[in-house]
Amino acid sequence: MLKIKSFFGDRAFYRRVFAVAIPIMIQNGITNFVSLLDNIMVGQVGTVQMNGVAIANQLVFVFNLCIFGAVSGAGIFTAQFYGSGDQEGIKHTFRFKLISSLALAAIVSAVFVFFGPNLISLFLQGEGEPDAAIASLGFGYEYLLIMLVGMLPFAITNTYSSTLRETGQTVVPMVGGITGVVVNLALNYVLIFGKFGAPELGVAGAAVATVVSRYVELAIIAGWTHKNSAKNPYIKGAYRSLHIPGRLVRRFFAKGTPLLANEFLWSLGVTFINQCYSTCGQVVVSAQNISTTINNLASVVFLALGVSVGIIIGQLLGAGESEEVVRDTNKKLITTSVISCLVFGGLMASVSGVFPLIYNTEPEVRHLATQLICICAVMMPMHAFVHASYFTIRSSGQTFVTLLFDSGYMWGACVPVAFVLSAFTDMPIIPLYSICQGVEALKVLIAFYILKKGKWIKNLTTGD
Repeated sequence: MLKIKSFFGDRAFYRRVFAVAIPIMIQNGITNFVSLLDNIMVGQVGTVQMNGVAIANQLVFVFNLCIFGAVSGAGIFTAQFYGSGDQEGIKHTFRFKLISSLALAAIVSAVFVFFGPNLISLFLQGEGEPDAAIASLGFGYEYLLIMLVGMLPFAITNTYSSTLRETGQTVVPMVGGITGVVVNLALNYVLIFGKFGAPELGVAGAAVATVVSRYVELAIIAGWTHKNSAKNPYIKGAYRSLHIPGRLVRRFFAKGTPLLANEFLWSLGVTFINQCYSTCGQVVVSAQNISTTINNLASVVFLALGVSVGIIIGQLLGAGESEEVVRDTNKKLITTSVISCLVFGGLMASVSGVFPLIYNTEPEVRHLATQLICICAVMMPMHAFVHASYFTIRSSGQTFVTLLFDSGYMWGACVPVAFVLSAFTDMPIIPLYSICQGVEALKVLIAFYILKKGKWIKNLTTGD
């Protein structure tokens, strides 16, 4: 019988965990808080504008996760190279991340330029005023085109930030992120509403503010990294050439391609399911935008702890720690994540009736948003367990298993359920949303089985 104490660590354990997790939480928390304020500001302009921006951000969300996937494959090796003290290996992972993310940014930008209106239109097919749908399309595409300018710095920033986190430097990405979001927030106020003599740009102002903030964030993070090359030896000569040993390229592709595919397919699956929800009416698009905003803010806890799981377990594996130590640490990390989300899920539910009142929208939208927020709050501990399990499996390079576990489940279970229920029934949004969210319960059992088998315990820094 398992002892309860075995699921909890000592003070030294939590100091290590939160030394990694808290800077990530702060950065992501402030980023999402500013996104919340950005969302509210655009919502003050009008519901039509809010819908357009929300839909465009669904597409940007796919790009963001693809960049995350592009840097994550090599990032598995970065954490383990750092654990084994191999600075040259870290340099090669940095180069691979940079090349991959820049190539991806170019491809996605081209897709959005040529197919943006068609993609946005997919979310405007539910019940509602035709004129409102056309207006939302215009605002959404305007916002999306400006956001393309920010894809380049976003890609490069992620290359630097992920490498810094994986090598123990979590504070600098946090500082860069905080500075960026403060700039974003200030410019939002000035440009959306035309304050201090600036033109009133509305939706376009929100996009311009975001783009400028991304360049500011890049300047801070990249500038610090190069200025402090003694702390980051891998950055010395990183740009003298883009050479990466062929054997490493093959290994990066072997482990990284499934992760990139996973992030693309998973984010595409989320977007597809949201499109299924939107067929219930344009009011659902507005309500879901509100609920997603606060859900993203509350989710920074399990997202940051999930990233911490990947970093800490990866470093332990790279350092050659025993299977017993790795398993014990992982169990305590997952427990920390789940318990934290029980608390934050409760907090989110407690404000579910108040938060939608901030928005300048119809009572019907606010009431629906409250219900959606409550459903998200109930599901949060389950998502925390699944998310921590995902990063555990990924930390040792089991990327094909990760692909099957995450995107395979998404497209094999979640997407078909959402499609069938939305396309072939008249089910209202609340039961539809509840069922689609609840489908992930089986994924918890799958995750538990994979973790127990232990094939994810593997050192990648030895051998070819």
